Amino acid sequence: MLSSRYASCIQACSACAIACETCAAACLEEQDMQMMRACIQLDRDCADLCRLAAVLMLRNSPLAEAFCKLCAEACQACAQECAKHHHDHCQQCAQACQRCADECLAMAA
Repeated sequence: MLSSRYASCIQACSACAIACETCAAACLEEQDMQMMRACIQLDRDCADLCRLAAVLMLRNSPLAEAFCKLCAEACQACAQECAKHHHDHCQQCAQACQRCADECLAMAA
């Protein structure tokens, strides 16, 4: 059972990881993949960090709060990069990342 303290943050992290993986995969299909390099890298890093943050919260790890601060930084960086691109997958990812960053910061506060 999800801790009510962590539930919305876990959901945001899970949604963000999916959005980032979707964005990275779609970026690999773009014609100018070189231009998408930073986006892909941040997508992949962010997805991995979001998944780990969710797992730490599920475990009620004493590291969850500190890790969520790092996750929020990654999400903000990914949101900023994705927002630069006009592809739908990038815009959707930017929104999911910003929501996740907000949730992680609120949880860790």
